[in-house]
Amino acid sequence: MAQSDFAEAGADLELVGITKRFPGFTAIDELDLLIPAGSFFALLGPSGCGKTTTLRLVAGLEEPTSGRILIGGKDVTGTKSFKRPVNTVFQSYALFPHMSVLENVAFGLRRRGISDAAGKAHEALRLVELDHLAARKPQQLSGGQQQRVALARAVVNRPALLLLDEPLGALDLKLRRQMQLELKSIQSEVGLTFLHVTHDQEEAMTMADTVAVMNKGRIEQMGAPEELYELPKTAFVANFLGQSNLFTGDVTSSEKASIIVDVGGVKIEVPTSRAQRHTGEVTIGVRPEKLMLYTSAPTATPGVNVLGPGRVTDVSFSGVSTQYLVAVPGLGVITVFAQNMEFGPVAHIGEEIWMSWKVEHGFGLADEPGIVPRFSADTDTATIATQRRHQLLAEIEEG
Repeated sequence: MAQSDFAEAGADLELVGITKRFPGFTAIDELDLLIPAGSFFALLGPSGCGKTTTLRLVAGLEEPTSGRILIGGKDVTGTKSFKRPVNTVFQSYALFPHMSVLENVAFGLRRRGISDAAGKAHEALRLVELDHLAARKPQQLSGGQQQRVALARAVVNRPALLLLDEPLGALDLKLRRQMQLELKSIQSEVGLTFLHVTHDQEEAMTMADTVAVMNKGRIEQMGAPEELYELPKTAFVANFLGQSNLFTGDVTSSEKASIIVDVGGVKIEVPTSRAQRHTGEVTIGVRPEKLMLYTSAPTATPGVNVLGPGRVTDVSFSGVSTQYLVAVPGLGVITVFAQNMEFGPVAHIGEEIWMSWKVEHGFGLADEPGIVPRFSADTDTATIATQRRHQLLAEIEEG
C-alpha cells in the first residue's frame, strides 16, 4: 500500500518553555523540544521523570502551567484534546469488547461522519496484517493482535501526531520484540510523527530515530540511540541507558589526543574527543561489553587500559553473554559482559583476573565534582545487590 493511499504526512511537534507544576512538586521544568515531522521519537526515563506528563500535555489531557505547544506550526496550547490532530495508543488497548475488530477500527470515522468508514478500516487492518480477523471480537485475539488493532484504530484517523504511551508493556518479551519491529515498519510506511513514551531502554533504542533521556522534568541528553549509548554525557544517562563502569579521579595529564586520569593510583586513558571535561576531578567510564578478561596479567600495550588484579565475586549466565562482577581494591566492583563463545565461564567465583579495554572505547562525563557517579535504582533488589557487592569487596580488601 502506498503512503498516499492511506495516511497524510505527519507534522512536527514543538514544545516551547513548557513547565508543569503540581501541588508540592514540578513535573516538567522549562522544557524545549522540537520533533521533526515524520520522525519516530522516544522519550525515555524512569518513573516520575515527567515523560508521561509530557505526553498528556501534548494530547491535551493536561494543561501546562506555562509555555506553548505547537503541532505543524499551529499553537494548540489552549485547544481541547478532541480538536487536536493527535491520537494516543495506550498500554491497555481500550478496545470495545462488544464490537468486532472492524467496528472498533471504524468507530472514530463513523462518529465523525467520514465516508467509506468500513473501507478505510479495512485498509488500516491490512496495514497491521489483521484484515483476515476483521469479524472477530477483541477477546478472541492475542495480546499482540489486540495491540495492532489499537494501532490501526489510531492510525485510521490520520493524525498528524501519534502518541504511544508504554504501548508494549503488557506483552511478553518475545512478542514485545516482534511488535517493536512491526511498529517501526508501520511508522516508516505511513510516515506519521510518532512520539513514544517508555521506560524500556531496549524498546527506545530498537524503534526510535531519536531518543531523549528525561530526568526530573528535564532532558539530560538527546540524540541517535547509538550516540547516546556509545557517548553518554552524564552519569544518569550512562547508567540508565545500559550499564556502565564509572571511575572518578583527577586528570594528571592532558594531551591533544587523550587525558590521563588517576583513579586510586591506577592511570586510565580516555580520548580527549570523547571526554566532556579535561581538567580537575572527572568521572570516566566504559561499557561492560568492551572489557576483556584475562586469568594472568596481560602485556602492557599502547592504546589499551588494564585493571587488576581483581577477584570474581559473582558470575551470572544470561544466554548470549555471561556477566562477571570483579572486585578490584581501591576501584570497587567492575562489571564485565563476556560473549559466550564456548561452554562454561571464563572465570569462576574467587578467581584472580585482570581486565583490559581499548582506550578508544572509554568516555568522560560532563558531571561536576561531587556528583554521585551511579544511577540509583528505586528497587529493593538493586539495593540488596549493591550492599552484597560492597560486603564482598570489604571482605577481599580485609583479607
